[in-house]
Amino acid sequence: MAQPCGLLLVDKPRGPTSHDVVAAVRRAAKERRVGHAGTLDPLATGLLLVCLGPATRISEYLVGHRKGYEVEARLGVTTDTLDAEGMVTSRWEGSLPTDAEISEAVDGFRGDLLQMPPAYSAVKVGGKPLYRYAREGRPVVANPRPVTIYDLEWRRLGPETIHLSVDCSSGTYVRSLVHDIGQRLNCGAHVTGLRRVRSGPFDIAAALPLPRALERLESGDTTILLDITQALTDLPRIEMGAEAVAYLRQGRPVAGEGTCAPSVTHIAVDRLGSAVAMVEWWPDIASWRPVKVFPTEMGPCLTS
Repeated sequence: MAQPCGLLLVDKPRGPTSHDVVAAVRRAAKERRVGHAGTLDPLATGLLLVCLGPATRISEYLVGHRKGYEVEARLGVTTDTLDAEGMVTSRWEGSLPTDAEISEAVDGFRGDLLQMPPAYSAVKVGGKPLYRYAREGRPVVANPRPVTIYDLEWRRLGPETIHLSVDCSSGTYVRSLVHDIGQRLNCGAHVTGLRRVRSGPFDIAAALPLPRALERLESGDTTILLDITQALTDLPRIEMGAEAVAYLRQGRPVAGEGTCAPSVTHIAVDRLGSAVAMVEWWPDIASWRPVKVFPTEMGPCLTS
């Protein structure tokens, strides 16, 4: 059986944590090295990127991309976690906002924003996640963080419920976005449903439901995994000959010609298109320097 290594696009169901998904994939694939790129809350469903085997080494290149979410929100009620899993902290007794008022409020959240992380989040203050302070009954306020909302559309689902389509930068807390919209409307709001539909170049349409993915992995089917070059389509690549590949495998720089800026990461591939290493151009030595070398046994697995 081929060693499972590559990127798995999972459609996560509501309930399990991202860590639970990783543990399930680890058992199904019988592979110790499994990790995810981009956490989803237990409440959330949708696209979760899971790396297996030596491909766990590319997870750092999969984070930081813009994301797409479909969101349901309840107006008039706030909770301590900013979602439906928390304790209710306030209920609005007045009239709910009109469509015109909602549109005006939503319009104000497009573009660059400073956003406060939720009290129940993994953001660390003093080396400790915020959610731990909150669970101890002494919530800590973190510094606001810059985020970008590229696009934000809404429609009404009912008197108290709206749907939001969010296209945002990495690091955006949708729970905070919904909370802030509720504060702008003076009635409060919280997330009742959240689904990630895009992460960088990947779309939920290409993801497998978690039970189906686990079934395929348990059967030894590695064709559901994307290889490194498929997983990192947004990075430039450079083809290397046999001698250069051997040098990179040894962690040695390869002389050549570079026209890009220093520290721009490329994927070095062999003549068959298999990933060999992540490399950067060093103009002072006129060479491509390997910054992450992949083991030779990845080739057959990743090109299956």
